[in-house]
Amino acid sequence: MYRPLVGTLATAVLGAAALVTAAAPAGAAPAGAAAHHKPKPPRTQAVDFAGTVALDDCSGSIVKMPTSQPDDPALVMTNGHCLESGMPSPGEVIVDQPSSRSFTVLDKSAGDLGTLTATKVAYSTMTDTDVTFYETGSTYAQIQQKYGIKPLELSTDHPTKGAGITVVSGYWKKTYTCNIDGFVPTLKEGDWTWKDSVRYTPECKTIGGTSGSPVIDNGTGKVTAINNTGNENGERCTVNNPCEVDANGNVTVHKGTNYAEETYTIPKCFGTGNKLDLNAAGCTLPKPSGVRR
Repeated sequence: MYRPLVGTLATAVLGAAALVTAAAPAGAAPAGAAAHHKPKPPRTQAVDFAGTVALDDCSGSIVKMPTSQPDDPALVMTNGHCLESGMPSPGEVIVDQPSSRSFTVLDKSAGDLGTLTATKVAYSTMTDTDVTFYETGSTYAQIQQKYGIKPLELSTDHPTKGAGITVVSGYWKKTYTCNIDGFVPTLKEGDWTWKDSVRYTPECKTIGGTSGSPVIDNGTGKVTAINNTGNENGERCTVNNPCEVDANGNVTVHKGTNYAEETYTIPKCFGTGNKLDLNAAGCTLPKPSGVRR
């Protein structure tokens, strides 16, 4: 799990910061190719830092659902393991927990614009997925008026293998560009288990502090997943060393490979006014057995 500066990870994370690389631009035609034979490049959206936020130890983003309205309270999305009160236990789901956490709002060039403040944790879990949603005390319209920033929209489509993506880290103020290499039926890390996770191609060398970064589909400009972990040392199914489990139960380890959790089903769990409704039709987020205060 890519949360920085925790225990013995501090040295490794700071050292890894210098290793961030950008992927080579896609779609370049071979030298000497005739102009009319050049393939048409895929349609892409410009991806920048607008809509992202920096937390004290993670990355995040201001997000909206397709049905969200300008006067709805804005939501900030980050990982479940970035929750300020501690990582949720396996099977634990947290809803409506008071919070006054602050987020630094970034402009398109990663400059600091100001802060947003949460009023509560609307939802948080590390079961099946790894996500936290904060409800803030500002509406989308107020944020746009004050900072000129629009929210990022969660896609309702399953990510596509081979799609170009950009992981946007507000914490490091860096982007990582690669493709979706494939999907993992079950990803296990320590005591936690995640389902249908996204595996990146090697160019996305995400590090500690990128936890909670939105994963943007370069073709649509929408959020398709949330960055959360990678196998650092080649260990098998340990913390910071997730392992892949296929549909037949076979376990494989991919040192240096990084992962994200899909977000396409989440909009079905938020209704009018951005209110969480875990009983809504099509909502597959785990439900709480109890509420942690």
